[in-house]
Amino acid sequence: MDPFLLAGRTFHSRLLVGSGKYKNLAIAKAATVASGAEIITVALRRIDLASPDGTRLQEEIPPTKYTYLPNSAGCYTAEEAVRTLRLARELGGWDLVKLEVIGDKQTLLPDVGQTIKAAELLVKEGFKVMAYTTDDAIAAAELEALGCVAIMPLAAPIGSGLGITNPKAIQRIIDQSKVPVLVDAGIGTASDATLAMEMGCAAVLLNSAIAEATDPVMMARAFKHAVEAGRLAYLAGRMPKRSSADASSPTSGLIQSA
Repeated sequence: MDPFLLAGRTFHSRLLVGSGKYKNLAIAKAATVASGAEIITVALRRIDLASPDGTRLQEEIPPTKYTYLPNSAGCYTAEEAVRTLRLARELGGWDLVKLEVIGDKQTLLPDVGQTIKAAELLVKEGFKVMAYTTDDAIAAAELEALGCVAIMPLAAPIGSGLGITNPKAIQRIIDQSKVPVLVDAGIGTASDATLAMEMGCAAVLLNSAIAEATDPVMMARAFKHAVEAGRLAYLAGRMPKRSSADASSPTSGLIQSA
Protein backbone atom coordinates (compact mmCIF):
# COMPACT_ATOMS: atom_id res chain seq x y z
CA MET A 1 0.00 0.00 0.00
CA ASP A 2 1.12 3.54 -0.69
CA PRO A 3 1.83 5.42 2.55
CA PHE A 4 -0.89 7.39 4.33
CA LEU A 5 0.46 10.85 5.17
CA LEU A 6 -1.24 12.56 8.09
CA ALA A 7 -0.08 15.67 9.94
CA GLY A 8 3.52 15.14 8.89
CA ARG A 9 3.55 11.47 9.87
CA THR A 10 3.57 8.36 7.71
CA PHE A 11 1.28 5.39 8.31
CA HIS A 12 0.83 2.20 6.32
CA SER A 13 -2.74 1.29 7.28
CA ARG A 14 -5.61 3.44 6.05
CA LEU A 15 -8.02 1.92 8.54
CA LEU A 16 -8.49 3.69 11.88
CA VAL A 17 -10.46 1.87 14.54
CA GLY A 18 -12.09 2.71 17.85
CA SER A 19 -11.62 1.04 21.22
CA GLY A 20 -15.16 1.16 22.60
CA LYS A 21 -18.24 -1.09 22.59
CA TYR A 22 -16.33 -4.37 22.79
CA LYS A 23 -17.49 -7.05 25.24
CA ASN A 24 -14.07 -7.05 26.84
CA LEU A 25 -10.52 -5.80 26.28
CA ALA A 26 -9.30 -9.18 25.04
CA ILE A 27 -11.68 -8.99 22.09
CA ALA A 28 -10.76 -5.34 21.54
CA LYS A 29 -7.10 -6.29 21.38
CA ALA A 30 -7.63 -9.23 19.03
CA ALA A 31 -9.82 -7.17 16.70
CA THR A 32 -7.32 -4.30 16.68
CA VAL A 33 -4.50 -6.66 15.73
CA ALA A 34 -6.63 -8.29 13.02
CA SER A 35 -7.55 -4.90 11.55
CA GLY A 36 -3.93 -3.95 10.95
CA ALA A 37 -4.78 -0.45 12.17
CA GLU A 38 -2.02 1.79 13.50
CA ILE A 39 -4.22 4.62 14.80
CA ILE A 40 -6.67 3.92 17.60
CA THR A 41 -9.23 6.53 18.55
CA VAL A 42 -9.91 6.67 22.28
CA ALA A 43 -12.52 8.62 24.23
CA LEU A 44 -10.55 10.36 26.97
CA ARG A 45 -12.71 8.97 29.74
CA ARG A 46 -11.60 5.42 28.80
CA ILE A 47 -7.85 5.92 28.83
CA ASP A 48 -7.16 5.26 32.50
CA LEU A 49 -10.24 3.27 33.44
CA ALA A 50 -9.60 -0.28 34.67
CA SER A 51 -11.83 -3.02 33.34
CA PRO A 52 -13.58 -5.47 35.70
CA ASP A 53 -10.79 -8.04 35.27
CA GLY A 54 -8.14 -5.55 36.33
CA THR A 55 -6.59 -4.88 32.93
CA ARG A 56 -6.44 -1.48 31.29
CA LEU A 57 -6.81 -0.34 27.71
CA GLN A 58 -3.25 0.93 27.48
CA GLU A 59 -1.92 -2.43 28.63
CA GLU A 60 -3.83 -4.43 26.02
CA ILE A 61 -3.46 -1.86 23.22
CA PRO A 62 -0.28 0.00 24.25
CA PRO A 63 0.30 3.58 23.09
CA THR A 64 3.94 2.62 22.54
CA LYS A 65 2.82 0.39 19.67
CA TYR A 66 -0.24 2.25 18.42
CA THR A 67 -0.89 5.92 17.81
CA TYR A 68 -3.60 7.00 20.19
CA LEU A 69 -6.05 9.51 18.75
CA PRO A 70 -7.87 11.10 21.71
CA ASN A 71 -11.33 12.31 20.85
CA SER A 72 -13.85 14.60 22.46
CA ALA A 73 -16.75 12.15 22.20
CA GLY A 74 -19.67 13.13 24.39
CA CYS A 75 -18.93 16.86 24.29
CA TYR A 76 -21.77 19.22 23.40
CA THR A 77 -20.02 22.61 23.42
CA ALA A 78 -16.82 23.99 21.99
CA GLU A 79 -15.57 24.84 25.49
CA GLU A 80 -16.14 21.30 26.72
CA ALA A 81 -14.38 19.79 23.71
CA VAL A 82 -11.39 22.11 24.01
CA ARG A 83 -11.08 21.40 27.72
CA THR A 84 -11.22 17.64 27.10
CA LEU A 85 -8.53 17.69 24.43
CA ARG A 86 -6.30 19.97 26.50
CA LEU A 87 -6.52 17.35 29.22
CA ALA A 88 -5.55 14.66 26.70
CA ARG A 89 -2.40 16.59 25.85
CA GLU A 90 -1.57 16.98 29.52
CA LEU A 91 -2.09 13.28 30.22
CA GLY A 92 -0.27 11.76 27.28
CA GLY A 93 1.35 14.53 25.29
CA TRP A 94 -1.04 13.88 22.42
CA ASP A 95 -1.48 16.78 20.03
CA LEU A 96 -3.04 14.82 17.16
CA VAL A 97 -6.71 14.75 18.18
CA LYS A 98 -10.16 14.03 16.84
CA LEU A 99 -12.49 16.94 17.46
CA GLU A 100 -16.11 15.93 17.94
CA VAL A 101 -18.84 18.28 19.16
CA ILE A 102 -22.30 16.75 19.20
CA GLY A 103 -25.36 18.91 18.63
CA ASP A 104 -28.18 16.59 19.60
CA LYS A 105 -28.36 13.67 22.05
CA GLN A 106 -30.87 11.76 19.96
CA THR A 107 -29.35 11.98 16.49
CA LEU A 108 -25.73 12.50 17.65
CA LEU A 109 -25.19 14.72 14.62
CA PRO A 110 -22.28 17.20 14.79
CA ASP A 111 -22.83 20.81 15.82
CA VAL A 112 -20.96 22.50 12.97
CA GLY A 113 -20.88 25.96 14.55
CA GLN A 114 -19.43 24.68 17.82
CA THR A 115 -17.01 22.44 15.91
CA ILE A 116 -15.65 25.38 13.95
CA LYS A 117 -15.34 27.45 17.14
CA ALA A 118 -13.42 24.66 18.91
CA ALA A 119 -11.23 23.96 15.89
CA GLU A 120 -10.11 27.58 15.70
CA LEU A 121 -9.08 27.56 19.36
CA LEU A 122 -7.31 24.21 19.19
CA VAL A 123 -5.35 25.02 16.03
CA LYS A 124 -4.13 28.28 17.60
CA GLU A 125 -2.89 26.23 20.56
CA GLY A 126 -0.84 23.94 18.34
CA PHE A 127 -3.16 20.94 18.14
CA LYS A 128 -3.30 18.90 14.95
CA VAL A 129 -7.04 18.68 14.57
CA MET A 130 -8.94 15.99 12.71
CA ALA A 131 -12.44 17.45 12.56
CA TYR A 132 -15.56 15.28 12.62
CA THR A 133 -18.33 17.10 10.78
CA THR A 134 -21.37 16.78 8.58
CA ASP A 135 -21.16 16.06 4.85
CA ASP A 136 -21.53 19.77 4.07
CA ALA A 137 -18.83 20.99 1.68
CA ILE A 138 -18.93 24.57 2.96
CA ALA A 139 -18.31 23.48 6.55
CA ALA A 140 -15.51 21.18 5.39
CA ALA A 141 -13.84 24.03 3.50
CA GLU A 142 -14.04 26.33 6.51
CA LEU A 143 -12.51 23.71 8.81
CA GLU A 144 -9.67 23.17 6.35
CA ALA A 145 -9.10 26.93 6.06
CA LEU A 146 -8.80 27.12 9.85
CA GLY A 147 -5.89 24.67 9.71
CA CYS A 148 -7.42 21.27 10.44
CA VAL A 149 -5.12 18.46 9.27
CA ALA A 150 -7.99 16.20 8.19
CA ILE A 151 -11.69 16.48 7.49
CA MET A 152 -13.92 13.63 8.69
CA PRO A 153 -17.45 13.84 7.27
CA LEU A 154 -19.98 11.32 8.53
CA ALA A 155 -21.22 8.62 6.19
CA ALA A 156 -24.39 8.30 8.28
CA PRO A 157 -25.36 8.93 11.92
CA ILE A 158 -23.01 7.47 14.56
CA GLY A 159 -23.60 3.77 15.17
CA SER A 160 -26.32 3.49 12.52
CA GLY A 161 -24.45 1.14 10.18
CA LEU A 162 -26.31 2.64 7.20
CA GLY A 163 -23.20 3.10 5.08
CA ILE A 164 -22.58 6.11 2.86
CA THR A 165 -26.02 7.67 2.54
CA ASN A 166 -24.97 10.73 0.51
CA PRO A 167 -22.01 9.74 -1.68
CA LYS A 168 -22.27 12.84 -3.90
CA ALA A 169 -21.79 15.12 -0.88
CA ILE A 170 -18.79 13.11 0.28
CA GLN A 171 -17.32 13.18 -3.21
CA ARG A 172 -17.68 16.96 -3.31
CA ILE A 173 -15.66 17.27 -0.11
CA ILE A 174 -12.98 14.90 -1.42
CA ASP A 175 -12.66 16.81 -4.68
CA GLN A 176 -12.25 20.22 -3.01
CA SER A 177 -9.97 19.26 -0.12
CA LYS A 178 -6.20 19.48 0.00
CA VAL A 179 -5.98 17.67 3.35
CA PRO A 180 -6.93 14.01 3.88
CA VAL A 181 -10.64 13.24 3.95
CA LEU A 182 -11.69 10.30 6.10
CA VAL A 183 -15.20 8.92 6.22
CA ASP A 184 -16.20 8.64 9.86
CA ALA A 185 -19.40 7.27 11.46
CA GLY A 186 -22.16 5.18 9.93
CA ILE A 187 -20.05 2.51 8.23
CA GLY A 188 -21.80 -0.85 8.57
CA THR A 189 -19.88 -3.47 6.66
CA ALA A 190 -16.74 -4.02 4.62
CA SER A 191 -18.23 -2.99 1.27
CA ASP A 192 -19.04 0.45 2.72
CA ALA A 193 -15.35 0.98 3.46
CA THR A 194 -14.36 -0.20 -0.01
CA LEU A 195 -16.75 2.29 -1.58
CA ALA A 196 -15.33 5.13 0.51
CA MET A 197 -11.80 4.26 -0.56
CA GLU A 198 -12.77 3.87 -4.23
CA MET A 199 -14.23 7.38 -4.08
CA GLY A 200 -10.83 8.72 -3.04
CA CYS A 201 -11.07 8.93 0.74
CA ALA A 202 -7.63 8.87 2.32
CA ALA A 203 -8.77 6.50 5.07
CA VAL A 204 -11.77 5.20 6.98
CA LEU A 205 -12.48 5.43 10.71
CA LEU A 206 -14.98 3.10 12.36
CA ASN A 207 -15.82 1.36 15.61
CA SER A 208 -19.34 -0.08 15.87
CA ALA A 209 -19.11 -2.00 12.59
CA ILE A 210 -16.37 -4.16 14.10
CA ALA A 211 -17.27 -4.12 17.80
CA GLU A 212 -20.94 -5.00 17.21
CA ALA A 213 -20.30 -7.69 14.60
CA THR A 214 -21.14 -11.29 15.54
CA ASP A 215 -17.43 -12.06 15.15
CA PRO A 216 -15.50 -8.80 15.69
CA VAL A 217 -12.11 -10.31 14.91
CA MET A 218 -13.26 -11.75 11.59
CA MET A 219 -14.99 -8.47 10.71
CA ALA A 220 -11.83 -6.53 11.55
CA ARG A 221 -9.93 -8.72 9.12
CA ALA A 222 -12.62 -8.12 6.49
CA PHE A 223 -12.28 -4.35 6.90
CA LYS A 224 -8.51 -4.56 6.59
CA HIS A 225 -8.81 -6.19 3.17
CA ALA A 226 -11.76 -4.00 2.14
CA VAL A 227 -9.82 -0.79 2.73
CA GLU A 228 -6.79 -2.14 0.90
CA ALA A 229 -8.90 -3.30 -2.05
CA GLY A 230 -10.69 0.04 -2.27
CA ARG A 231 -7.45 1.97 -2.24
CA LEU A 232 -5.91 -0.22 -4.93
CA ALA A 233 -9.01 0.17 -7.10
CA TYR A 234 -8.86 3.96 -6.68
CA LEU A 235 -5.19 4.05 -7.64
CA ALA A 236 -5.74 1.70 -10.58
CA GLY A 237 -8.55 3.85 -12.00
CA ARG A 238 -11.85 2.21 -12.79
CA MET A 239 -13.15 1.67 -16.31
CA PRO A 240 -15.57 4.29 -17.63
CA LYS A 241 -19.28 3.74 -17.17
CA ARG A 242 -21.23 3.37 -20.42
CA SER A 243 -24.91 3.56 -21.21
CA SER A 244 -24.64 0.71 -23.73
CA ALA A 245 -22.74 -2.53 -24.16
CA ASP A 246 -19.15 -2.64 -25.39
CA ALA A 247 -17.91 -6.05 -26.52
CA SER A 248 -14.84 -7.33 -24.70
CA SER A 249 -13.86 -9.51 -27.66
CA PRO A 250 -12.55 -8.01 -30.94
CA THR A 251 -15.10 -7.60 -33.70
CA SER A 252 -12.61 -7.78 -36.59
CA GLY A 253 -11.15 -10.93 -38.04
CA LEU A 254 -14.04 -13.12 -36.90
CA ILE A 255 -14.44 -16.60 -38.41
CA GLN A 256 -17.24 -16.36 -40.92
CA SER A 257 -20.00 -18.92 -40.78
CA ALA A 258 -20.65 -20.97 -43.89
